[in-house]
Amino acid sequence: MTAPLKSIEGTGDIAATMAEIGRRARAAARVLALAPTAQKDRALAGMARAIRASTARILAANAEDLAEARKAAATGAFLDRLTLTEARIEAIAAGIEVVQGLKDPVGAEIDAWTRPNGLRIARVRVPLGVIGIIYESRPNVTADAGALSLKSGNAAILRGGSDSTRSSRAIHAALEQGLTEAGLPAAAIQLVPTRDRAAVGLMLAGLDGNIDVIVPRGGKSLVARVQSEARVPVFAHLEGNCHVYVDGAASLDMAKTIVLNAKMRRTGVCGAAETLLVDRACAATHLKPLVQMLLDAGCEVRGDEAARTTDARVKAAAEEDWATEYLDAIIAARVVDGVAGAIEHIEGHGSHHTDAIVTDDAATADKFLAEVDSAIVLHNASTQFADGGEFGFGAEIGIATGRLHARGPVGVDQLTTFKYRIRGNGQIRP
Repeated sequence: MTAPLKSIEGTGDIAATMAEIGRRARAAARVLALAPTAQKDRALAGMARAIRASTARILAANAEDLAEARKAAATGAFLDRLTLTEARIEAIAAGIEVVQGLKDPVGAEIDAWTRPNGLRIARVRVPLGVIGIIYESRPNVTADAGALSLKSGNAAILRGGSDSTRSSRAIHAALEQGLTEAGLPAAAIQLVPTRDRAAVGLMLAGLDGNIDVIVPRGGKSLVARVQSEARVPVFAHLEGNCHVYVDGAASLDMAKTIVLNAKMRRTGVCGAAETLLVDRACAATHLKPLVQMLLDAGCEVRGDEAARTTDARVKAAAEEDWATEYLDAIIAARVVDGVAGAIEHIEGHGSHHTDAIVTDDAATADKFLAEVDSAIVLHNASTQFADGGEFGFGAEIGIATGRLHARGPVGVDQLTTFKYRIRGNGQIRP
């Protein structure tokens, strides 16, 4: 087994090292594509054990990352995304175990049929190959992406954010331990050993054809760079400008519960609500309680004229507020003309990520779910359910907002493609 690559900070060997990472990943992908489920599951179980055993080391590394981020005056939302606790580390380990328990997609027969000439054609799931994951500030993505890639038979090249370098390295060491214990190549999950942004450019160029797909998980600037420069397919995850629409037939109590959770449970996640839309039909009874609830919870509200009349603390919304992903305790609020007005607003300002309606009217809910063109649409539930774990995927590499191949949470099934296996008994084509 080849030795792990060491940090190359300041050595000038970035291109050579990245090329070697690509070659190792391709070789590992060939092994993983044929690895039995039991072996992959042993590796995942070992990873979860190693994560738990490494809790103190991971927390110490995370403390250094946090100290550096605080010196750089990082925002509260950024620090929340970066922070690891014992509970969050346990959640990382438990998430790996959930992935372990998922059905192995590799080799699964999606469909099969027999032609009149006797040929039996089967469409079968196979791994994508080598997945490059580029992400920012969330060290838990190191484990999520590594585990999902392994379960789906793919090799992974991980390039985490420079702000979470120490945390990601500590987590990655536990992943490597699980791979080694199960007899799988350590190169199956590699962490890019440099903060230099040149490594990202090399990944986007495909590492000499050794990367099959790129998954960006981060802010708008990262995704824009990936989409602009990538020479390999991309699972696009655009910003999460998520909406909650409170319909005229909504229960106020339910609306308050859902809106508060959607905005304030964790403000820095991509499923956090960024805009509150209230039906003009219930604005007289619902708007003020919802706005004041958010203000009292410590959320800044930027509203239209109707929202500003409810409380002097509401700031005037600028046009750009309707299209902003705050990732902070800030929300835009406006009144719209029914579900049609809500759909029009979301179409004009949304990011096709996650949007929710609160209503007791089934027909209105059906219209919203059918016509809002987002990867995830919800009825009477918080937008914070936009999460692979909540979908039963164990974890996610990201939430794809495009339309090709994968959409919504990207889990093990979405990390496979398919091929056709055809069995005959001597047929030739006339």
